[in-house]
Amino acid sequence: MDSNTEVLVGWRSGSCGWDVLVERYSRLVWSVPRSFRLSHADAADVYQCTWLSLAEHLSRIRQPEALGVWLVRTATRQSIAVLRTRGREVSYDLWEPESTLPTPDEVAVTTDRQRRLWSALMTLNERCQRLLRIAAHSPELSYAQVADALGMKVGNVGSTRSRCLAELRRKVEALR
Repeated sequence: MDSNTEVLVGWRSGSCGWDVLVERYSRLVWSVPRSFRLSHADAADVYQCTWLSLAEHLSRIRQPEALGVWLVRTATRQSIAVLRTRGREVSYDLWEPESTLPTPDEVAVTTDRQRRLWSALMTLNERCQRLLRIAAHSPELSYAQVADALGMKVGNVGSTRSRCLAELRRKVEALR
């Protein structure tokens, strides 16, 4: 079967034809929704709807040699309909609702991390505890202000803080 007319006559008589049409125009029909940059699922829907529409209207095709044009127009209309519908849809995922709340796993990890940090902090000497609390809660304070609050020399604040942080890290690691 060479021409579309012969294929349509064969299909109408029940012998064959549909497979020939699908083989002949499949790539063309598929290319239309993809040219609209539809997702794979939407493009597949357009593809199927285009072939369904042809099956419904095949007996009314007046110009069999213009079948390719008819398929492109039909696929184009289907693609535009999908785009219009998508523009009005609000996507809701009922299985995974959006939430800004932490997941139970995140809460558990954060709680465990905080517990270990506070446990380790409480084992440090008083001077380190006070220095690290000030550094954590008031990072905007200058070394002079921290030194004044803790009764230290300004030159000792940085090195003392470094030693206290190193000790805190070792103690946190030991609690793992």
